Amino acid sequence: MPLSAKVLIVEDERQIRRFVRVALEEEGCRVIEAGTMAEGLALAGAERPDLIVLDLGLPDGNGVDLIRDVRGWADTPIVILSARAQESDKIDALDAGGDDYLTKPFSVGELRARVRALLRRQGRNAAEATPVIRFGDIEVDLSLRTVLRAGAPVHLTRTEYRLLSALLGHPGKVLTQRSLLRDIWGPTFIESSHYLRVYVGHLRHKLERDPAQPQHLLTETGVGYRFQP
Repeated sequence: MPLSAKVLIVEDERQIRRFVRVALEEEGCRVIEAGTMAEGLALAGAERPDLIVLDLGLPDGNGVDLIRDVRGWADTPIVILSARAQESDKIDALDAGGDDYLTKPFSVGELRARVRALLRRQGRNAAEATPVIRFGDIEVDLSLRTVLRAGAPVHLTRTEYRLLSALLGHPGKVLTQRSLLRDIWGPTFIESSHYLRVYVGHLRHKLERDPAQPQHLLTETGVGYRFQP
């Protein structure tokens, strides 16, 4: 995590704000707080935080609208806090530009891990500056389009490589099924979630030590997939 990363918490429940603040300050973050959407938008523009932790249920509006507004002028990572049980709410927030979500109640450890992953992604340059990505015993050279496992070449089909590249390009970020299907297969395939299940399964068998218990290519049930370095 970048030293003294500035994090904006937009949450109307004071106890949760304090819980999140203490957890992030213990990680070395500088924390600013907002209790409403209007205040959160104002602080996001004035303070330019390195990351935003956002509750969807705000007293003066829907947090999804704040995400869309921020996405109009910044790519700041946004972690969503949600007490909403419907997966459609999470998907809407992620499709609007959210990067990750935590369902209330959540643990301090999970919150810190998600924040660290997104700040690492934000802190590094894009793949042009770091063309080689390593995880486990896998090495992917994005400039050469090669994949090695323990030093041995791994053959991926064109579609498998495109899916892997999409996931590697957003470490720690949940990519929704709809966005992956649209970007890799095209807009007419956005309801064909079985395509993703099959191809993610192929990647796990080729790249994970234990495909049945993946450590890096993770499923967010009913929502999408995440690459965890």
